[in-house]
Amino acid sequence: MHVPDGFINAPTSAVTGVVAAGAIAVSLRGARRELDERTAPLAGLVAAFIFAVQMLNFPVAAGTSGHLLGGALAAILVGPYTGVLCVSVVLLMQGILFADGGLTALGVNITDMAIVTTVVAYAVFRGLVKVLPRKRRSITVASFVAALLSVPAAAVAFTLLYSVGGTTDVSIGKVATAMIGVHVLIGIGEAAITALTVGAVIAVRPDLVHGARGLEQKLKLRVGGALVDVPAAEAAHTAPVAARTSRRALWITGLVTSLVLAGFVSFYASSNPDGLEKVAADKGIDEKAEQHASADSPLADYGVKAVENARLSGGLAGVLGVGVTIVAGSAVFWAVRRRRTSDDVSPTSTAGTTGAANTSV
Repeated sequence: MHVPDGFINAPTSAVTGVVAAGAIAVSLRGARRELDERTAPLAGLVAAFIFAVQMLNFPVAAGTSGHLLGGALAAILVGPYTGVLCVSVVLLMQGILFADGGLTALGVNITDMAIVTTVVAYAVFRGLVKVLPRKRRSITVASFVAALLSVPAAAVAFTLLYSVGGTTDVSIGKVATAMIGVHVLIGIGEAAITALTVGAVIAVRPDLVHGARGLEQKLKLRVGGALVDVPAAEAAHTAPVAARTSRRALWITGLVTSLVLAGFVSFYASSNPDGLEKVAADKGIDEKAEQHASADSPLADYGVKAVENARLSGGLAGVLGVGVTIVAGSAVFWAVRRRRTSDDVSPTSTAGTTGAANTSV
């Protein structure tokens, strides 16, 4: 789904750049209310994890592969505003260092892969959570459906952008049919990865999952042989759900997992073109594709140019990418956290933080 330079004309790219800049500005403001001293480190880790998993292309159809977009995963774990920032950081690192996604098309990619996926996924997720029972399984199910729908939504968004500013004369109907069709299949992989990851984090630290807020274990009292809920006043200081591991352990586990995925497992990823690449080649959308401005980068195409061995080259590039992304992401999220003002902290969020702190290891 990374759009190269030359697919979309300059005026449309410029407009999407303005849209992306505005969305990032709004997200920086909104992230102040989502991030605290517990969740800021998790946000940096989420960005690094998305970078790592995006290196793992999986086969979805004859000659086509797909990879995680990450908007749904980020929105559910750390919140929609922070989620937009997470994916944007990943796209920026990929565009500058790895020549993946055009620099003039950065606004297109952020609009499509960061904004559209996050907004659609979180809207679907919140809608499902409101009607499903407040249980861990419901959060996982809602995550699966939200991620599944977010990918074809991004395909629709690209088609709309192409209809406005495409640089080749290709039938929009053909583009839409091909893009949406293959990305529905990719969405299944996105949904599985998202649900498994969200479920794994909820299992050990539900208090850190933005989408699981309000998932409580209500205390019961036996009165006259029947179980009744503890009055709200008495239950005010009870923990939402007990944590099974420390924040540090979760962070280290996530980082090691990201490094292993990017540094080792990525070597076994599918080498087939992803959904957009395949459609572009089949339909002629790529006729006016331009060479990437960072094509001479030492890490272009996810390899270290100075290293001859392909396995070692790709692994080192993946490890470096995870490292750079987690440093850049963490710097952004800690800066946003430090700028948080008293007006941004609601009594509810303060109470939630206090309650969670009492149960953290």
